[in-house]
Amino acid sequence: MPQSAPLAVRAAVFLALALPTAALANDSTAEIGVGGLTLLKSDAIAMQSEDLFLSENKVTVDYVFLNGSGADIEALVAFPLPDVVYEPEIRIPDFLAELDFRTSVDGNPVKLDVLQVALLNGRDVTARVKAAGFPVLADWERFEKAVEAKTPAERKALIAEGLLKNAGDEQYPYWLAGWVTRTTVTRTQVFPAGRPIRVSHAYKPLAGGSVGSILKPSLRKDSSLAADVAAYRAKFCIDDAFVKGFDSTQGKDAEALRPDVWIGYVLTSGANWKGSIGRFRMVVDKGDAKNLVSFCADGVKKTGPTRFEVTHENFTPKADVNILLVKPPMVN
Repeated sequence: MPQSAPLAVRAAVFLALALPTAALANDSTAEIGVGGLTLLKSDAIAMQSEDLFLSENKVTVDYVFLNGSGADIEALVAFPLPDVVYEPEIRIPDFLAELDFRTSVDGNPVKLDVLQVALLNGRDVTARVKAAGFPVLADWERFEKAVEAKTPAERKALIAEGLLKNAGDEQYPYWLAGWVTRTTVTRTQVFPAGRPIRVSHAYKPLAGGSVGSILKPSLRKDSSLAADVAAYRAKFCIDDAFVKGFDSTQGKDAEALRPDVWIGYVLTSGANWKGSIGRFRMVVDKGDAKNLVSFCADGVKKTGPTRFEVTHENFTPKADVNILLVKPPMVN
């Protein structure tokens, strides 16, 4: 694995993760406006350090913040969760029930609030979605029931609005929600003048991913999937060494299914604090040595049998983290 590319290192190393996690994000100051929660740039509060830990069973983020303004500042702080796009018959994670999101400040637990909105092309359509009888978080069963309860004329109007899509035809409709659901954990936080405070988040990983990897030879070499494969490789910085490792661990059956899992982390919101992040450290713990992982990062180092680490000083995040993990072939 190369260690010193000028812009980004393609990390293709052997890790294991039995279950994927959901994508979460860095803290950022925020305000509640007419359009909902808006992330703000802080000109007074600096993020002195961030320690991010990603593993199969636990994700933690530890920060140190310093308010250098000379006066205490009370701010609304937001921690955005990943946008959810409705997909029929795919289990939608219930962040509120499953995430078990916990925050402490200087070791003391704090109260959290949750804001959930529906967005259509970046526009808040929460009120309209509710008025139309749809759940903001469009899980399959409730969404299907709501669609079937509509008259043909009502469905036509919803399609014209962009709230409803038919990926099938008139005889065999295949209904999709046109909006995405955005969930954000918020809290009111006092940043005392001149005194560093430690903020910690912890949450349980959520299941997700695909049953069979698009990287298996028959799919990877299918010309009709060339664009999808290229996009997949670019997103996770999958290099030829990773593909070779994939093939060499495929076993006797080249077409055996290998589940893919993903860990995503919205790192760019960490640039909303004053200046750069003084010290940034990200650790990925493999938990086992049988799976493969690939992700885009600069300066990845193996620090133990199951851990890989990235550290930066005076770091300004310009891209989010996307980690691909591939499990061993499934045994019939």
